[in-house]
Amino acid sequence: MNKRNFIRHLVLMLSAILLVNIASNLFYKRIDITADNRYSISKQTKEIVGKINQPILVEVYLKGSFPSEFKRLQLETIQVLEELQAYNSNIVYKLIDPLSISEELINRGLTPSRLTAQENGSISESIIFPWAVIHYNEEYELVSLLKTNFLGDSDEQLQQSIQNLEYAFAEGFQHLLVKKSKKIAVLRGNGELDDIYLADFLQQLGKQYHLAPFTLDSVAKNPSKTLSQLKNFDLAIIAKPTERFTEEEKFTLDQFIMKGGKTLWLVDQVHAELDSLLHSGTSAILPRDLNLTDMLFSYGIRLNYNVVQDLYSAKITLATGNVGNKPQYNQFLWNYFPLIISKDSHLITKNIEPILLKFPSSIDTLSNNVKKTVLLQSSNLSKTVGTPALISLESILEKPNPDQFNGKGHILGVLLEGKFKSAYINRVPPYKTLNYLGESNESKMILISDGDIVANQLHLGEPLPLGQDKWTNTLYGNKTFLYNAVNYLLDDNGLLSIRNKTIDIKLLDKEKAYSESTFWKILNIFIPLFLLLLLGLFIYLYRNKKFKK
Repeated sequence: MNKRNFIRHLVLMLSAILLVNIASNLFYKRIDITADNRYSISKQTKEIVGKINQPILVEVYLKGSFPSEFKRLQLETIQVLEELQAYNSNIVYKLIDPLSISEELINRGLTPSRLTAQENGSISESIIFPWAVIHYNEEYELVSLLKTNFLGDSDEQLQQSIQNLEYAFAEGFQHLLVKKSKKIAVLRGNGELDDIYLADFLQQLGKQYHLAPFTLDSVAKNPSKTLSQLKNFDLAIIAKPTERFTEEEKFTLDQFIMKGGKTLWLVDQVHAELDSLLHSGTSAILPRDLNLTDMLFSYGIRLNYNVVQDLYSAKITLATGNVGNKPQYNQFLWNYFPLIISKDSHLITKNIEPILLKFPSSIDTLSNNVKKTVLLQSSNLSKTVGTPALISLESILEKPNPDQFNGKGHILGVLLEGKFKSAYINRVPPYKTLNYLGESNESKMILISDGDIVANQLHLGEPLPLGQDKWTNTLYGNKTFLYNAVNYLLDDNGLLSIRNKTIDIKLLDKEKAYSESTFWKILNIFIPLFLLLLLGLFIYLYRNKKFKK
């Protein structure tokens, strides 16, 4: 090749490289070939991220030394942020080592997590801060990267956390970017739960919706005005009422529903409390008359006066003796506290931890034109106990008879969707109102047969996270379930769709890997050497045969 041809080929090659680089910048495309689309962000996330029109900083506190299995969380977090950054370059992230600023992080509410990992047959513990902080327009949002699910092992916790990463960041972005528009009324006046027992749940809802207490007592003085004010809300939450509803109050709620208002009913149909049982050792379960039976019946559901027992249940903590001057506590399964694991793939219940219910009643669904979807159901090892009934803590020591718990699962939570018939369609209304409606437009409501599902526990007078048991430190899925329920009722299904994304992570069998480690080490060392030996022998024989000729 002469000099002129060499220069021409060199110029052509450099020009081709330059054109490829220009084309790659103009037509940038990331391709996800994983079976579960792990590295593809959803349409809903793109809609949220697309609203970012100026730089937004994400600080990730996952830099440093921690168990190798949790390095996977670091890697997956970075990959999610890279995908988001590729879609919108305004997103900037950086990894920060939290150890030097741990005290500052704790003061900001970023609680550390203690991790236990098993490697090479030994168990190690370390402290990490699995958090990210999103900064935007002088505001910030905390993002938890590690799901605190105490019911599973570390592998399950890791998988759930990785599945939740896209949702966690999308939710954080939305809280900073999207202005609140929809309003939620928290009903008062019928003995509902005090605010301190609703504190954690309402705090979560307050990030996305406008909240306000709404008292139905004013119905007695000015019912039309009360109804008019209630219609300004999009959703009403009725959290464990204990006092009877008057006909005027029921009619107000009925017309709120007919005008398109959504309702979340969290109702105890019986009076049964663990505190009174712990105090005396025995307690009566009594029916509670809330005067709601006819109203709910007209919508297509009936709440029964019974209690569901389930062999798959949570534990309660009881004092069993004293050592010196200190009481000793033990935990016992309590069949009146069912643990509900949903097998349904509905948006509200998919990918959430078991839900704890306390003294729930069974629900019957009635035939009408309203669509009914069972959200919560007891296991097949459950039964109902009619009321009134007497229960005793001594029953904990009795071995349950499986033959009595071999029925079908009982409905404990149901979603209703469709056009509801008014409970007063063939009756004289308790007061006159303009624009009375006998049938609603398309609407939704959810009924849960347990008011305590929304109640957070208290520790030293302060509310704990909803779903956390202060005695066992177990975190149940109550908060996630109820938050999903509110999102669904208010048609905020974008975040729900992201939360339901499933990632199939292939986890290493640690016991098998440890027991077979010697074999695989020998295999990895000697197989390459053996292949090199064969290659050398082949080359020697080939050259020997060739040069002999």
